[in-house]
Amino acid sequence: MKPYQFNPKDVVVAIDIGTTKVCAIAGMMNEYGKMEILGLGKISSEGVLRGVISNIEKTVRAIRGTIGMVEKQLEAKVKTVHVGIAGQHIKSLKHRGILTRDNAHDEIEQEDIEKLIRDMYRLVLPPGDKILHVIPQEFTVDNEQGILDPIGMSGIRLEANFHIITGQITASNNILRCIEKVGLQVADLTLEPIASSQSILSDEEKKAGIALVDIGGGTTDLTIFHDGIIRHTAVIPFGGNVVTRDIKEGCTIMPEQAEKLKIKFGSALADEVYDSRNITIPGLKGREPKEISEKNLALIIQARMEEIFDYVIWELKRSGYERKLIGGLVLTGGGSLLKHINVLSEYHTGIPTRVGYPVDLLAHGYPLEIATPIWATAIGLLEHGMTTRTYESAIEMIDPKEEEESELVDADGTESEDGKRQSFWNRAIDRTKEWFEAEHDPELS
Repeated sequence: MKPYQFNPKDVVVAIDIGTTKVCAIAGMMNEYGKMEILGLGKISSEGVLRGVISNIEKTVRAIRGTIGMVEKQLEAKVKTVHVGIAGQHIKSLKHRGILTRDNAHDEIEQEDIEKLIRDMYRLVLPPGDKILHVIPQEFTVDNEQGILDPIGMSGIRLEANFHIITGQITASNNILRCIEKVGLQVADLTLEPIASSQSILSDEEKKAGIALVDIGGGTTDLTIFHDGIIRHTAVIPFGGNVVTRDIKEGCTIMPEQAEKLKIKFGSALADEVYDSRNITIPGLKGREPKEISEKNLALIIQARMEEIFDYVIWELKRSGYERKLIGGLVLTGGGSLLKHINVLSEYHTGIPTRVGYPVDLLAHGYPLEIATPIWATAIGLLEHGMTTRTYESAIEMIDPKEEEESELVDADGTESEDGKRQSFWNRAIDRTKEWFEAEHDPELS
């Protein structure tokens, strides 16, 4: 994918560090408010467990590989990235802030709201936790409640309800450490469910009331919107990897075979499997192949997906917005690609469900490989970066000669296959020159 001419200062780069894959994506906003994708890369992840980094070196290798792919397409060096954070350690809480103003006749300004938000960052949290996001809900001005935007109003007492999202300091520090080891700077750290919602949900849906369920490899993230505001966030410690493990144990097969079975033949609803075929799985080292019926495979998957949806129902009830979701549920993430997952969700939760694809923000001509829920978080992080960027430039253009030399070296600094071939031919040419000069030099003859 060769990018057209672009201004380096307009480019934003985002990285999604997931349990099953690491995605990097670069893009810019065009004059029509749509995102032009300039470069992307995806590599399998082995150093992340349930959304949290468990192996620094493996994660660094994956990040370096994906960034290398993006840099090759951009023909530029990436300097600054927007990164997502997720995992079971993410928690949310509600808090109320109060600000007494000096003059009741002065209009409420943005500065007053920012002062309230700054006060929230002073909250005492359990040891090891830090505040990631402070999201204002409704405001109250002099006992007048339910105000969504108080700017311009007059009053002496300004109150606000806040939705506060916290996470472990060690988890965020490990993400920052991995990015720094690759030689990059972190522009900001965004909760992944919030990023996914920006790429999947429309403003109309957020206003009506909707729940986004992001079924990833290690966790399932839930975000509830109502009146255009985030009302509830939760992380469920189950995802697609648990389904794969159930298939592995239920069929006594290798994990790689279980993953392929799930992707190619898996269905989230056993009742939808009418023509139950027998799937043959090769045995190990000359052993007899195994057979499993498509129906039994679907029953294994359905049992686990129903458990995940039970957690979703419990979180919806806990939030108090179970009956206020006019937009219903939207499923995204790699787990939402299971066949009939939306039908199972509707049967099990009783709430209308659709699968969300992150293509609404993209300009015409986007790469087809990103038109899938797997890229929802990465595209959301990219969009978030475009609206909140505070740095001058995320990339630095490189000289074509430097790029040619860099192609001869792998991301880990060792000589690449192209470099080895180039070195071989260089040595062969040098030896030919030496022989030719020796044959025709009168002093040597």
